[in-house]
Amino acid sequence: MAIKASYIRRELQFKKPSRTSRATLHAHTAFYIFLKEEDKTGIGEASPLKGLSIDDNSEFESVLKEFCDQLSQGRRIKDIDLESFPAMRFGFETAERSLRSLRPYYLYDTPFTQGKGIAINGLVWMDDKEKMLLEARSKWEQGYQVLKFKVGALDFDEECRMLETVRNWHGGQGIEIRLDANGAFSEDDVFEKLKELSRFRIHSLEQPVRAGQYEFMHEVCVKSKIDIALDEELIGVQGAKNQLNMLKQIKPVYLILKPTLLGGIQACDQWIKWAQQLGMGWWATSALESNIGLNAIAQWVSTYPLNLPQGLGTGGLFVNNINSSLNIQQGKLFWGLETQWDLPEMIPPHE
Repeated sequence: MAIKASYIRRELQFKKPSRTSRATLHAHTAFYIFLKEEDKTGIGEASPLKGLSIDDNSEFESVLKEFCDQLSQGRRIKDIDLESFPAMRFGFETAERSLRSLRPYYLYDTPFTQGKGIAINGLVWMDDKEKMLLEARSKWEQGYQVLKFKVGALDFDEECRMLETVRNWHGGQGIEIRLDANGAFSEDDVFEKLKELSRFRIHSLEQPVRAGQYEFMHEVCVKSKIDIALDEELIGVQGAKNQLNMLKQIKPVYLILKPTLLGGIQACDQWIKWAQQLGMGWWATSALESNIGLNAIAQWVSTYPLNLPQGLGTGGLFVNNINSSLNIQQGKLFWGLETQWDLPEMIPPHE
């Protein structure tokens, strides 16, 4: 029996505007992909990230509809070329796994789905200094051991004073600080800024300068006292040989893996293979997916032995997210009973 494929579109509304060094986000578009075969239905999420995903374009929805039509007419998912649509590949890949699973939201049998929590960082979005400090303090008091700050859009001195304040909380003991610059630093100021930031015992800094400058990024990695992580640098790098050569040239300490941006689970597995081969660390991060995509990422990453906190704490950003069994306690993400999922009104009819 052929698979029947369909999708619905949903606009996710942020609880408050979410700022990065690139833009301020008020809403995020999610496409939920449904695969139906006989009496079973699988669900996945394709949500390209505005201004960053290589498939964030006006053709995305029409291509998605075309692929759903092709699948419904008997074409196999593995025969569809999704290289230029990484978010869509992630959506179809996880929808198919959901379809083949005994239960649609139980994708992997791991300690996570048996009740063990995944340590995650507490993300502090850009705002004015005082509001960021309030948010950071709240997350610390909620039990987060790792705080991640978006930097690069405020006055640099203000950002330094903010980090200094965090380090002064009870002597800064027990708090790990991660930073994400989203490529905001320039060739003229990056080394001075890295020197200043190193005073605050920073665990790592994601993407200090814009992507695509391999030689310069390597220089930054070599000279920086802060361990450098690649994020945007990985987006759009296709082919195992190109990926490996890029990592060998830049030599970062960490890789940040976002399945929606990098082409899905299998694509991220390949990046992990290279990281392990080259002695690099890594962690997975959600890219503003709703709880459908977040669930898939968390379950997948829990198939690996995890030595570092992951970046999976964005599920609470939206006012109209999907009710799910995911919950955060003491800085850890937990997976609860499947009966807590609430999607009946979203399952589209299948003829």
